Amino acid sequence: MSSLQRRNRNPINTLRPSIRSLLSVSLAFSLPLVSAPLRAQDSSVIEYRAKANYLANFPSFVEWSPKALPPVTAPFLVCVFGEFTFGTSLAEITRGTAVQGRRIEIRWVRKLQELSACQILFVSRSERKRYNQSLDAVRGRMVLTVGETPEFLDAGGIVSFSSQSGAIQFDVNLEAANKAHLKISSRLLALARRVVNQAEAAKS
Repeated sequence: MSSLQRRNRNPINTLRPSIRSLLSVSLAFSLPLVSAPLRAQDSSVIEYRAKANYLANFPSFVEWSPKALPPVTAPFLVCVFGEFTFGTSLAEITRGTAVQGRRIEIRWVRKLQELSACQILFVSRSERKRYNQSLDAVRGRMVLTVGETPEFLDAGGIVSFSSQSGAIQFDVNLEAANKAHLKISSRLLALARRVVNQAEAAKS
């Protein structure tokens, strides 16, 4: 068998680019950040890049109803509430990309009343005392909420980044996704470190 034939038989090579991208992200950051002699600043840069990559790829694995999206002429909003440590990386990664024909725009939101316009809402750990307020602002809307502390899922968030031995991973609250009327791909769930409330989501 030729090398080309072997390559074509590799199932990962048959996946869409977005799937290969997220798989690559997942594999790359399953390795401990401390495995190489990196300075603390370098580790932070890698962490920011990993979170930015995940946020940029999540739209490929989450289904929004077309009726819940803004007009095609309006942007698909990825909003950040709180400290924005990886804004530059996220802006670079999403530049020129689109979701269902809508260009992705990164927006730093400071007012709670502006959160309901977002399609993806990242809530920084700096806002952990306002988790309930920020989640209440988008309750009942098709907004993928993403945080970075365990308390975020407990408060009703959908996705939360976690660090396992220095590796960036994510957990999913399936019941919260169901309440937001968002369908998360099984391929994304397979990459999650932990999926909670599966039974509750199945009942509703």
